[in-house]
Amino acid sequence: MQSIRRHWWAFGTAAVLLAWSLVSVALGRSPVVIVGGNILALLGMFAMTAAAARNIPRMHGQSKIFWILIFSGLFLWTSNQALWTWYEVVLRKPLPDPFVGDIILFMHLVPFMAAIALRPHRARDEHKLHFSTLSFLMLLLWWVFVYTFVVYPEEYIAMNVDVYSRSYDRLYFIENLLTSGVLGAAALAAQKGWRKVYWNLFLASALYALASESMNAAIARGLYFSGSLYDIPFLASVSWFFWTALQANGPAEDFAPAPAPERAARQLAPRLAMLAMLSLPLLALIAFYDKSMPESLRNFRLITVCVTLLGFGIFIFLKQYLLDRELIFLLEASHSNFDNLQRLQTEVVQQEKLASLGELVAGAAHELRHPLTSILGFSELLSSSVSLGEDQREMAQKIHHQALRTNDLVSDLLSFAQQAPAEKSLIDIGTLLHRVVHTQMIKVEGRKIEIKLTAAPNLPKVNGNNNQLFMAFLEIITNAIDAVTEDGGGTVLVSAHEVEDEIVLEFSDSGPGIREPKRVFDPFYTTKPIGKGTGLGLSATYGVMQDHGGHISCYNKPERGAVFVVRLPAASREQRAVAWATS
Repeated sequence: MQSIRRHWWAFGTAAVLLAWSLVSVALGRSPVVIVGGNILALLGMFAMTAAAARNIPRMHGQSKIFWILIFSGLFLWTSNQALWTWYEVVLRKPLPDPFVGDIILFMHLVPFMAAIALRPHRARDEHKLHFSTLSFLMLLLWWVFVYTFVVYPEEYIAMNVDVYSRSYDRLYFIENLLTSGVLGAAALAAQKGWRKVYWNLFLASALYALASESMNAAIARGLYFSGSLYDIPFLASVSWFFWTALQANGPAEDFAPAPAPERAARQLAPRLAMLAMLSLPLLALIAFYDKSMPESLRNFRLITVCVTLLGFGIFIFLKQYLLDRELIFLLEASHSNFDNLQRLQTEVVQQEKLASLGELVAGAAHELRHPLTSILGFSELLSSSVSLGEDQREMAQKIHHQALRTNDLVSDLLSFAQQAPAEKSLIDIGTLLHRVVHTQMIKVEGRKIEIKLTAAPNLPKVNGNNNQLFMAFLEIITNAIDAVTEDGGGTVLVSAHEVEDEIVLEFSDSGPGIREPKRVFDPFYTTKPIGKGTGLGLSATYGVMQDHGGHISCYNKPERGAVFVVRLPAASREQRAVAWATS
């Protein structure tokens, strides 16, 4: 019983076909068999088409388009059977020859080919143009051309039923074989759920190709009638298509797209499209030099070739246009990737410099701090001693002054070498910048230096250390003030605004600019005179920005002056919610 439930489709199909075979053999060519055969085929095809339509709303993306195309092909096939049933059951007339449904029957495989060309089993790259799909469309155009060139003239231009029937049967059989072959190739390349669907479509198509050929051979010998035993393989193929549509109702992970194939496999469609295009002039020459062909057929076939060449020209123009766009996109992406690689390489080198130098100076600074403390203490005692002469006291004061300067340098070294990240909290960048700018405005009061701050309102807060960021911004503005002081005065502009999820700060000045922007964050690099700078301020600022998950860069303006750009990530909603809850 479990086996019957699991394979209900196979047992049900076998039972119906066996029962109908007995009826067909018992009654022979009778109205009951003809009417019953048409109705049975039409009902089966309606069920097959409805099962395919049922998959459309449940699918997404390329899978949805795939089942729309499969449904379209099955709908055309069912329409042909409906016309057949209309003539034999309702009108009770034999089918005309040629039959208008022949065109519908031939074209019903075209949506199948388009569905296979879509390749829903392959992962789709959003930035990759689907040139293979365009090539398959060119092949579909060529296939429509072949029907119009070979079959249609004897069907309607200069009617020749024998030639038309023979040409149609051969071409339709080739079309079925090609469809089955492409489905088989797709089944070999697919995985999981798609492999199962493709294999079932392949087997159903192959069975239908054999059934169609046997039916056409029986029609040519005058042995065929609707409902005869020749319909049994045809009905079995319809049932198989119905079962295939039901098989698509599986787990979503079984129908997930797989990675794209190797390049050699993707070149098949363009090469076939090229061969199809090259075949058009050859067929035109055959039609032109075939003296046995009536002039009306020759002219029609030549016009068909010209129209198809125009269609191929449009496809080639579109393909070249898309290829040009793809090349431009790749060039822009390569340029962007190269710039990013250079930036990352610079950052890695800078971080390695800071890390190795930090370890070195940390030990040295601690060792220097102890003797410096003694030198400061003794030099202060000497300078205050009354037993020393004026020259000796002046020398002791110079020693004390230089020891203080050395002590400041050691403090800078220890600050630079500090590895432990500071405690962070949510900071209002606008408020912090106002404090920094106000501090510096007091220092430049009475000098020809102007500091302007422009901060966007309602800036998101930043998760950081208030002290470290204050000192970092102070260092940048101090350097800008030193730069404009060299020119006898100038302007320092500070701005803050939000870009996506980042706070972007810009510090620009009207000074002479930076001599070597690439080296400005290197430890001990300074352009200031000896005694006025250690070259560690901007290096420490760089480390602070890295610790805060941000980035700092600088460049010279085309007109004059330098710009420092700081990017800090804005605090997330979760961080703001936690800070608000704990406040």
